[in-house]
Amino acid sequence: MVTRTSHRRRSVKRMRWGGLRQQWKLLGLFEIDQNHEFYSLTCMMKEGLFAAIQNTISLPTNELSDDDFRSEVTQIHKAFRMQTFAGTVFASLREYLGMTEEEYQQSLCSESCFLQFISNSKSKADFFLTNDKRFFLKTQSKREIQFLLKHLKTYVEHLRRFPHSLLVKFLGVHRIQIPQGQKKYFIVMQSVFYPDERIQARFDIKGCEVSRWTEPAPEGSQVIVVLKDLNFEGQFITLEHQRAWLLQQLDIDTDLLRRLNVLDYSLLLAQQPLHQDERHQSLSFASLIVRTKKSVNPGSSPILTCVPGVVPDSDTTLPSPEPDSGFKLTHRTTSSFPPGLAGPGTDEAGQADFKAQNRRLLPNLKNPLHVIDGPEQRYFIGIIDIFTVYSFRKKLEHLWKSLRHPGRSFSTVSPQAYCTRLCQWVQNHSK
Repeated sequence: MVTRTSHRRRSVKRMRWGGLRQQWKLLGLFEIDQNHEFYSLTCMMKEGLFAAIQNTISLPTNELSDDDFRSEVTQIHKAFRMQTFAGTVFASLREYLGMTEEEYQQSLCSESCFLQFISNSKSKADFFLTNDKRFFLKTQSKREIQFLLKHLKTYVEHLRRFPHSLLVKFLGVHRIQIPQGQKKYFIVMQSVFYPDERIQARFDIKGCEVSRWTEPAPEGSQVIVVLKDLNFEGQFITLEHQRAWLLQQLDIDTDLLRRLNVLDYSLLLAQQPLHQDERHQSLSFASLIVRTKKSVNPGSSPILTCVPGVVPDSDTTLPSPEPDSGFKLTHRTTSSFPPGLAGPGTDEAGQADFKAQNRRLLPNLKNPLHVIDGPEQRYFIGIIDIFTVYSFRKKLEHLWKSLRHPGRSFSTVSPQAYCTRLCQWVQNHSK
């Protein structure tokens, strides 16, 4: 009897697993199983990541130093070597974003296979997705990794000062080296579109028109197609009173990228409909609890923190922001709320308004910083691909495209023009 019951359970499990694998193929996600060309590589990635994260689980609490940002730890495995860059810094950042080393390790290093995401991006990078679809692993060039590490302190300081930044959250930088094989650099980052249940459309926005149309998937198809600017024409990001927060945060984030001389980044955008009984509700603190609990994580108890554009009741405990005193992010921080919400160059009234706009209600959701609710839609929003510097080569490309596409907007423009144009696009397509 026990044997028959166990056999039935295994059969049901195989049926569910087979159905899930088939669904992934329909969505353009491919399981990296033993027959896949990247199976060996991803197995080594998992083994290396497990050991690297194991190193940071027991790290003591201390303030980050300049040496932490320059550190490189090499671990030798049987068939490969793995280098981890600035491991303590990224461990601090992961904790600051509310995830434990154990859950990070479990997601990246579980027995379940990675998924390969087939992107319609022009990038030659390989995209891997953890089995729970929470984290992306993306191969990068050495130049791109050097750029990220060079500006890592600025990036981390920015996230600390603006905890609800739209910038994608980088969680680790590594290099894997196989004997007699090529070195591969890769980053781990949080997926902007997590959790992705019921997402109806995904867009990659650059704020221009040349090469910014993608043929949509046929009606009724479940294949994931990331659409572009021209596909979004006639639509709006409808946020009502939260619109001001989005525009201000986008302005702050793109200004940082302008100062880093960066262009060609994308604003990822996805839409998920709210349930019928959640729409057009009063955005009181109480109704937001019910709404988020139903729509994002049904059956669980929400965790209260803050929601942009909504000021909680006076008896709700709010974090007290620390004064700007330079970089103080520590490993194993104990604060449950990120400090330092005030924007640069604002007066006292402006700072108070900005802090109010940055308040959120975050449910039991592992990726709350990229989620914004409107009256009818939930939006997933994040800025990705921030490695392209406006070099001499890019300036020549700008000149060539100016001649080829007179009077039309294209992606290769100066960082100042790029950030201004993207902000203007969001302003024109939001209400």
